[in-house]
Amino acid sequence: MSDHPLRPDPTDQSARAIAAAEQLGLSFEVTRHGPVGSLEEAAAVRGVEPRQIVKTMVVRVAEGDHRFVLVPGDREISWPRLRTLLGVNRISMPSADAAREVTGYVRGTITPLGATTPLPVIADSRVTGAVSVGGGGYGVALTVDGEALVAALDATVADVTAPPR
Repeated sequence: MSDHPLRPDPTDQSARAIAAAEQLGLSFEVTRHGPVGSLEEAAAVRGVEPRQIVKTMVVRVAEGDHRFVLVPGDREISWPRLRTLLGVNRISMPSADAAREVTGYVRGTITPLGATTPLPVIADSRVTGAVSVGGGGYGVALTVDGEALVAALDATVADVTAPPR
């Protein structure tokens, strides 16, 4: 975030994410809030339950082959399930720099909406009902219907998460 109230935050790409949501014809509500320290705090300021927050993870399947994985806030990626779905033996998380290069978003602000490189999307089967997805800037979120988001992104829907260990 910007350390000066009159200086824009150079990492805030929320206008691009919002424009992408509009272009996809999604109905959404934008929430802007300050820094949060936990999933529970983020959910409270967004007016949703922790399970309704959808984290957008970037995974690297192979050199030059990345995917978005939409993960409910109260769950984590099940690597064995994701590998099976993709038919691969290995998946990794790219570095923060690599993720920014691929998506145009800084880690912590990544959203499948308006990424600079269109990536295939995998949505966990629990991304349903009202969900809050990152909006391209720190403290920016879009609350949207999960099914509409998944459909608009032409996401592959599968059970690819598990409760945290």
